[in-house]
Amino acid sequence: MNRKLKLLGLFVGAGIIGHVGLVMAVPHGLMSLAMSRMSGDGAAINQFVFGDRTTKDSRRVVRPSPDLAYASCVYDLSKGPLLVSAAPSPNQGYVSLSVFAANTDNIAALDTTQYPQGIRFVLKRKDQAAPVGVQVVVSPSDKGIILDRRLAPTAEMFAEVDKARRADSCAPPDQS
Repeated sequence: MNRKLKLLGLFVGAGIIGHVGLVMAVPHGLMSLAMSRMSGDGAAINQFVFGDRTTKDSRRVVRPSPDLAYASCVYDLSKGPLLVSAAPSPNQGYVSLSVFAANTDNIAALDTTQYPQGIRFVLKRKDQAAPVGVQVVVSPSDKGIILDRRLAPTAEMFAEVDKARRADSCAPPDQS
């Protein structure tokens, strides 16, 4: 009987450790893969990359909306904070910036209903200084992804939105 209890305890303990390990590792692994793909294997860090118009064959983003224009910035705060800005779209079109930490947590969501003149903030770690007078978003990790989504349901609107989003910036404050 004593041996059966020990084996049961070992099985339950292994299950708990495996579960916690899986819950901790999978988000980081998935985000690492997404950051690698979105940055062109690290070639585009701390700068926005602009997606083509979404079609039925698009799959860079899981189930992308055909009504949206996407841009992404894979960020790395290890060398300092970033100044992030997104100009408004033409005709007051909807713009949303979401900031994701390395574990897939959404740490900020800003949009043009809150900021109709455009979105602007400093992304930094807790221990980094930020310019005064600018909204601050604190990231719990050095690396992550910023996703820009803009309403663009037609080819004509996509062309207009594409011009506006090319002004997006995700760079150190002295380079913005």
